[in-house]
Amino acid sequence: MAQSTLALGVEAVGCAAFDAGIKGAFGYPGTPSTEGFEYVEAMIHAEPEDRLAQWAANEKVAYDLALGVSYAGHRALVTMKHVGLNVAMDAYANSALTGVRGGLVLLVADDPGMHSSQNEQDSRRLAKFAWLPVLEPSTVQECYDFTWRAFELSETLQVPVMVRLVTRLAHCRALMIRREVLAPTGLGLAPKETIQDWVLIPSNARRRYLDLLAKQPRMVEALSSMNRLVAGSGRRGVAVAGMGRAYFQQLALEHPELNAMPRLEVAAYPMDPGLEPAFLAQVDEVFVFEEDYPVLEERLTFQRAGKIHGRLDGSLPRTGELTPRLLKNALGLVTTEGQAASSLDLPIRAPRFCDGCGHVDAYEALQEALRNLGLADARVFGDIGCYTLAAQEPMTAIHAVVEMGASISMAVGAAMAGQTPSVAVIGDSTFGHSGLPALLTAADSGVNVTILILDNRVVGMTGQQPSQALDQVERMVLGMGISEAQLQVLTPLPKQHEANVKALESALGHPGPSVVVFRRECIQSLRRGVLKDHDRELRACVEQVGCTPEVRP
Repeated sequence: MAQSTLALGVEAVGCAAFDAGIKGAFGYPGTPSTEGFEYVEAMIHAEPEDRLAQWAANEKVAYDLALGVSYAGHRALVTMKHVGLNVAMDAYANSALTGVRGGLVLLVADDPGMHSSQNEQDSRRLAKFAWLPVLEPSTVQECYDFTWRAFELSETLQVPVMVRLVTRLAHCRALMIRREVLAPTGLGLAPKETIQDWVLIPSNARRRYLDLLAKQPRMVEALSSMNRLVAGSGRRGVAVAGMGRAYFQQLALEHPELNAMPRLEVAAYPMDPGLEPAFLAQVDEVFVFEEDYPVLEERLTFQRAGKIHGRLDGSLPRTGELTPRLLKNALGLVTTEGQAASSLDLPIRAPRFCDGCGHVDAYEALQEALRNLGLADARVFGDIGCYTLAAQEPMTAIHAVVEMGASISMAVGAAMAGQTPSVAVIGDSTFGHSGLPALLTAADSGVNVTILILDNRVVGMTGQQPSQALDQVERMVLGMGISEAQLQVLTPLPKQHEANVKALESALGHPGPSVVVFRRECIQSLRRGVLKDHDRELRACVEQVGCTPEVRP
């Protein structure tokens, strides 16, 4: 019997994956994708049925885990945000050549407007780059239905399938109707005769690339029912995709005359190449509404110059989120008061550190140590996490933030160029995500670089998920070649401030690489008791064996 459930769009994807019979779900936290994994994780924990859910150290590892489950013949879901797909891109693009065994669906949540991201890229571009299908829902129900369809397509076409959401849909809540739940069933290991398909040495890769290109017409045919032309009257038309479809339908309820406009409605790529010429033959003027990059707009403009309105001609802003108000402005509609729609000027509330956050104590100790050494103007390389807030006034304690793991590499590069001392700040989760290779290079280089690892024991910014580096940071540092004499573990508390400053002065004065770990659990995860079970087990191990890392209260 069908059930109705209230869910976020991103949760609907996770729910559909569970109902479609996945064996495993994998991901790395990243707003706005995080809740998709957490939803299916909770479902799996409640009804395991030989299923598993696992956060990974980074997005590439998550994707490889899902690909391994697929190789073994089972369905798998992997989740990440758009910049996370950059990290997984090697695995993603190459899996297009290997193909899949069990259905593999990639949930990517893009972040137009950069609410919680470094850039505003459009994952549709990366799907096209990899020659893979992408489905773009516009409602919570479509998030659910399209995910089911994605698993079916993946197994029919034997390729991974992307489901692309954007922030507004990912965090929109609505009722969805669920189908009957499928138990995980396997197809068995990839047959022996396909082994060479999975071994991407150049001779195999060249053959598989030709096979992938040969699949493109099948992809177009399989997706053709998801895109449609809607006939209308008049010579003004609209081309809508993703949230553009949702917003246009919403406006049509307020302005029924919009239903008479000819429409090209796009929900999946690659598209039938005949759709666009057929649509353009019906209209003289087109408004293109899609979220983020002008993907559809560029395709239409390529086929006919002039009178195609969207982000490229200034009818819509080139950056930022699409909104119903922007559609109103572009179409020249008026509000109920008879005035042209205008933007709403809301006050900005800047994010800040939580009260009692240990990162604040760590930064204050660093800044005082630099002042004491006459280095008050030193540049500090930061990284991605809640500790990035230190870049803002009044602290301004870090001066470069680029991408996950860049802090250590940039600091080493600056030290090689003569900056001394060169300082990097990175969180424990980001260190496990992509800081390890950089630390290996730092240890090998021998340059004067001081690395602060702010270990709050969780992935704080995305909801206090346990860090993959939980209570392992010291071992990881030593394993990368940093000498034990140049590794210090400090507790960032006001009462420890003076001792922490002296320890940092010592590390900054060392002529080679040194690492200072500031460890104190995230104040929010402590309040929620996120790690209480882990710490209880760890303390029991300490009592029995006496060889595990200390757990601080």
